[in-house]
Amino acid sequence: MPHPGDAPDPSWQRDVRTIGLIGLAHGSSHFFHLLLPPLFPALIHEFGFSYSELGLLVTVFFIISGVGQALSGFLVDKVGARPVLYVALLCFAAAGLAAGTATGYGGLLLASALAGLGNAPFHPADFTILNQRVSPQRLGHAFSVHGISGNLGWALAPVFHLGLMAWGGTWRAGPLGAAVLIVVVLGILVWQREALDDRAHHRSQRLASAPDEHPMAFLKLPSVWLCFSFFFWTTAALSAIQSFASPALERIYGLPVAATAFVVSGYMLCGALGMVAGGFLAARAKRLEKIIAGAMVLAAALLLLAASGAVPGMAAAWAVALAGLGTGLAGPSRDMLIKQAAPPGATGRVYGTVYSGLDTGFALAAPVFGWLLDHGLAQGVFLGSALAMALGVASAALVGAGVARRRVRPVAPA
Repeated sequence: MPHPGDAPDPSWQRDVRTIGLIGLAHGSSHFFHLLLPPLFPALIHEFGFSYSELGLLVTVFFIISGVGQALSGFLVDKVGARPVLYVALLCFAAAGLAAGTATGYGGLLLASALAGLGNAPFHPADFTILNQRVSPQRLGHAFSVHGISGNLGWALAPVFHLGLMAWGGTWRAGPLGAAVLIVVVLGILVWQREALDDRAHHRSQRLASAPDEHPMAFLKLPSVWLCFSFFFWTTAALSAIQSFASPALERIYGLPVAATAFVVSGYMLCGALGMVAGGFLAARAKRLEKIIAGAMVLAAALLLLAASGAVPGMAAAWAVALAGLGTGLAGPSRDMLIKQAAPPGATGRVYGTVYSGLDTGFALAAPVFGWLLDHGLAQGVFLGSALAMALGVASAALVGAGVARRRVRPVAPA
């Protein structure tokens, strides 16, 4: 128990270094989500591709990432998180090179596949290192930084690619510059590898797991699939806002594109601000699902307001942007709840399986919401997003109830 005259806790420096490095890595993964989309107009101009063909590149990315994410969790639990993280960054470098030297659709398809493969291990690797190396009292803040870094990676990618394209006079400068950038990130992580070393914790986790338990036994836990469904529904809502909020507001309220263009950026910025506050809430809360429910209900209510047509157009646009605050507030509590639901020795597998719901949501939701918009159902973008958030709240509530029961009534050994 610390006393007033004691030396300050040195663990905070170790924690900050680990959190910062994992944040850098996670921001890089989100940056590579957008390796190709900012370049679509230039690719259409040079190769004559259709948007359907380019959309398939995004689908390939998320299918490979989703399947790979579930599988890479097993690899992280088997060999440790740090080497898997290094290989993932090398895949990103290869993706940048493949995109920058592509002479046709095949080269871009290869780049998308490599980027998806690189993206796959990040959540199981990141969260394994954070859960094992960061002090419990700072985990909420660690999850907050992790989420914020992802938003920043999304925000940086279009500026980076378009800026290099303008500077270099060719779209190829963007992906080739991204390959150089990711090699620099890899160099920093290798240089600071001690802060990412999970070997000792990895051995203790393996010893903590039941020796006779099948590696797939965690799939029998309802909490794992409830967490998966939570990610699926909340990501479906995010996909709708990212892709279709601007045209939906234009059709419902007659707002010009110039007035609605800020909405997605505002949503992501409010999400980042919410994650900062959410880190403090997650560090102190006993029932995390209550924070998640309150934050997501707030976001859903704002989206319903936008769908109603009962407010002025610009007020509706601001309501959509502010809905990001609710999803941001829920983020750190969401990640902490998954940690509580994961059995010992299966951290990577659980995070990999659960976070594959994110890729599944991105892959499946966009066509559904796009269909609604194509058929004149613009309100459906916001109504569907609010419904998806409500279903996510229900999933989180069931997970939290299961965690609470386990605390008060531990399972007796067989």
